[in-house]
Amino acid sequence: MTVKMYTLSTCGHCKAAKRFMGEHGVAHEFTDVDLLGGDERNAVLDEVRKYNPGCSFPTILVGDKVIVGFNEKALREALGL
Repeated sequence: MTVKMYTLSTCGHCKAAKRFMGEHGVAHEFTDVDLLGGDERNAVLDEVRKYNPGCSFPTILVGDKVIVGFNEKALREALGL
């Protein structure tokens, strides 16, 4: 199962989501959108809006499920924990 997170480096909820993944040994990749620049940043923001039109963070993709914000219950269900 692929887990992809769109995060901000300064966001407390994003840090909690990253910590949760690490504590549970969940393989994941993340992109700190605020650390990107120019065209790359715009392209990633367009991608985030496809899944989360409000473009809030974190936006977490677990397979085909989209979880907006750090929702531990939803993450546990999506990951089968």
